[in-house]
Amino acid sequence: MIKFKNVNKIKPMEIKILGTGCPKCKTLEKLTREVMEQNGIDATVTKVEDIYQIMKYGVMTTPALVVNEKVEIKGRIPSADEIKQILTKTI
Repeated sequence: MIKFKNVNKIKPMEIKILGTGCPKCKTLEKLTREVMEQNGIDATVTKVEDIYQIMKYGVMTTPALVVNEKVEIKGRIPSADEIKQILTKTI
């Protein structure tokens, strides 16, 4: 019998909210979670508050939205529609 690795295994989406805990960062996290819930998007959401970890992404202004290790938005709060577009193109 020949065994094959599961090459069709889909890696779940990973979302990171970069920010030190300011109101804008909290708003981005809340908006992102709302968009996920409203659109049935399954993903892991992590809040990154360590400034050194944030700088590793080349982000100097927060908040920032990182999807699957790619910085999609930085330095502003996007609209819910913009977050939806970013998350649905990644699926």
